[in-house]
Amino acid sequence: MSDAAARDRALDYLAAHSVMTLATHGPDGPWAAAVFYANDGFKLYFVSSPASRHSRNLAAHAAVAATVHEDYREWHQIKGVQLEGTVEPVAAAEEAGIRELYGRKYPLVARGASTPAAIAAALAKVRWYRLVAARAFFIDNSAAFGHRDQVL
Repeated sequence: MSDAAARDRALDYLAAHSVMTLATHGPDGPWAAAVFYANDGFKLYFVSSPASRHSRNLAAHAAVAATVHEDYREWHQIKGVQLEGTVEPVAAAEEAGIRELYGRKYPLVARGASTPAAIAAALAKVRWYRLVAARAFFIDNSAAFGHRDQVL
């Protein structure tokens, strides 16, 4: 598979899925957390409480790893995207654009005044983050056991 085809498959996979597992490291050691994301290429945006363990870890160490995958039963079905990079808080000036991107993937948060009160209250307490991938791989065991293409 060409580099461009593998890259396109990875981007299509990211667009078709919703949850990434984010691996961080901080004062209490390593941690992994599942978060909803929306992506613009290999930049993945997510929200989280600044008080969460992974957000506290990000404040201490911006370097992360992440994966997006399904729960497969057979090894030859495994597909997914592995990423490594850094996470940064989204600047306030960028937040409206990121909310729009996120709202296209998750319409429930883009309803404005008709957003359910519980979701609106939760969104008022979170911080927006951007994972900027430095390297990314598309895993496709249907091609071969352990097959992966570097796509970034």
